[in-house]
Amino acid sequence: MRSLLSRTRIWIAVLPFLVVATCLPAQDWAKARLEKSPRHREYVTLKHDNRSVQALVVYPEVKEKATVVVLIHEIFGLSDWAKEMADELAGEGFIVIAPDLLSGAGPNGGGSSSFPDQDATVKAVSGLNPDAVMADLDAAADYGKKLPAANGKIAVAGFCWGGSKSFAFATHRKDLSAAFVFYGTGPADVTTITAPVYGFYAGNDARVGATVPGTTDAMKKAGKSYDPVTYEGAGHGFMRAGEDPGDKNPANKTARDQALDRLVKLLKEMKTASAATAGEPKQTARKADAPACHDAASSM
Repeated sequence: MRSLLSRTRIWIAVLPFLVVATCLPAQDWAKARLEKSPRHREYVTLKHDNRSVQALVVYPEVKEKATVVVLIHEIFGLSDWAKEMADELAGEGFIVIAPDLLSGAGPNGGGSSSFPDQDATVKAVSGLNPDAVMADLDAAADYGKKLPAANGKIAVAGFCWGGSKSFAFATHRKDLSAAFVFYGTGPADVTTITAPVYGFYAGNDARVGATVPGTTDAMKKAGKSYDPVTYEGAGHGFMRAGEDPGDKNPANKTARDQALDRLVKLLKEMKTASAATAGEPKQTARKADAPACHDAASSM
């Protein structure tokens, strides 16, 4: 009886930690892929005002100078997936700078990795000051433009919460060549945008999808270039879910593959900021092309 009571007490003590562990989104697959990457990665400290921001910088293995992409993480902070996404984009030929916007906001002054669980991370990201976020992104963009390996072109790409911040950054930063918004909402005022904005949305994401028509109208009225594409059957966060081995929705993988191809193509075609603003504005709302049957089967 005493032995049984002791074991019971141990389980009661350990159970809360097991619950937290099983509730956290496992991203070991992303970490493993990142560790196998041959690309050069480094962490740098970006300083502005009285603040220091940690940022991951990933370099492509290319001969010529490269375009810089400022990558804005999801509401889950600079996670293993966000780092792996940065590395994958670098593998396509771009310099990627992914600032940890939670730098200094965590326990004992830590960043994203210092929070005890997902809820704490989400709460911290949700509470970030919008002006401070813009200043951190400015620091990342300024750093990128000065890199000897950079070609002077700079774009921003954000996911989820970061998608909304990518759109907001386009209203703030005048030298962007493009802004890429993955399942993020648009800002109230779009009149100051100078770069073309490209949207990537999920068909099964009514919360964000319901805002796209209003954003399209606002961009059209302001004479801005906006090209949103919706990937039918995919859910919010498909860029992450689409490469998660445990995800059960094949449409997420299809959407991820198509969206990544589109992103890379647009980045490679991207003009300088001054040239990007020339010409007729573009506002289209369309669905992604349906995959061929063999493509659909291969994504199962």
